[in-house]
This record gives sequence, structure tokens and C-alpha cells, in this order.
Amino acid sequence: MDRREFVEACALGGGGSLAAMLAVQAWAADARPRAYARVPLLDELGQPLKAASLRPQTNYVFHYPFEATPVFLLELGKPALATQLLTRDKQRYQWPGGVGPGRSLVAFSAICAHKLVYPTRELSFISFRKGGVLNPQTPDKGDDLIHCCADHSQYDPARGAQVLGGPAEQPLCAVLLEHDAKTDTLAATGTLGGELFDDFFRKYEMKLSLEVGPRARHTVSSPAVVRELARFCRNPVRC
Repeated sequence: MDRREFVEACALGGGGSLAAMLAVQAWAADARPRAYARVPLLDELGQPLKAASLRPQTNYVFHYPFEATPVFLLELGKPALATQLLTRDKQRYQWPGGVGPGRSLVAFSAICAHKLVYPTRELSFISFRKGGVLNPQTPDKGDDLIHCCADHSQYDPARGAQVLGGPAEQPLCAVLLEHDAKTDTLAATGTLGGELFDDFFRKYEMKLSLEVGPRARHTVSSPAVVRELARFCRNPVRC
């Protein structure tokens, strides 16, 4: 039964179908995965990126689903299990967890969900931090988090980039990964959760036109190169 048929069946049920109608409303409020082009990930030499080559707890960056939108790729070194989350609009979604042999490979938009801070080639105020992170606003929230120095928002990449501290109102948007066990290669296939790309492009339109050029808002359709943040960005800020 598809969604239209389900709604019609509820309507035919009359007054006794209130619970079912509420279920439809909740269903309609769920955030759904958004499919973009399936984009294979490459290393800096232009070869297919092998998952086994990723160093644990190291920041890697590629761009997806748009030419100007950066993504963190992380080998957490531990399993990342499925987690139920909420967007700032209260849409529920089930993050599927990590991929790869240890379910430890994850990817998230590198655009902070508060002020839209993101890593550029010159500067990055947001990154994954191994171990504990000093945050005077929310101490003792945990280890191995993505931390934004601009506003001290903290996200747990092992739980779908769930917000653990700071003013961010939703998790980082997840980028869905596909792992080929035979070749140990990776591809990005879509996003899940609260996208902030429209806000991002509005805020940084002029800056992105200088950084990326006229293709800033074009969706990525060719293989994406993955680089360590330390090699992509000249000044990763630690706070």
C-alpha cells in the first residue's frame, strides 16, 4: 500500500481512524533520504579510495552533493550504530550508522548547523577532534567529537552527528556512503537529515563565487577527491 492508498483507507474508516490519521501525519513529518548522483571517492592521486587506507580519527574532506559544499569523511576506529534523530523542524529520521567492515566509516556535511561555518582552503573553525574537547559552555560532554570553534557546537559522529553541546539546533546533515566489500572502495550516494544548503548558498554567495567559481551550486557528478583536512586547509583552528 502506498501513501495515497493509506490516506484513503483512513478516510473511509470514519471517526474511528483518528489514530491512523495521526500516524499519517507523523509519517509525513519524517525526513527522507535525498538521492544525488552516485559519486565514487578517489585519493589524491586520482585512484579509487580504499577504505583501508583511511587513518582512524583523522579529518578527511571532499565536496558533495554540490561543488562548493564540503563533507567530513571519518574512520572512527569504532562502530557507529544506527541512531534516531530530529531536524530543527522536528522531522524524525533514522541514521543508518557507519559502513565498512567495522561499521566505522561515516560522512557528514562540514557546514556547522548554527552559523554555517565551514572549512575553506585558508581557514577552518570546524573539525573532528580526537579525545576530549574543552568547551566552557558544556563541559564533560564526551570525547571524539566534531567541534566548531565559532560557537562551540559539538556533534557526535558515532551517533549521526547528534548535537551534544552548543547552540546548534540539529545534527550535521549526513552524507550516505556505499562501501564495496570486494574492492574496498567508497561512493557517496545522497544525504539524510536537515539540509542547510540553501541557507549556505545565500549567506556565502559572493565568497563561494570567488572560491569555486560559477559551478559552486552545480551538483557533483564526477568522482570526488578526498584529502586530509591538514592538506586541504592551510590553517585548521583549534580552540
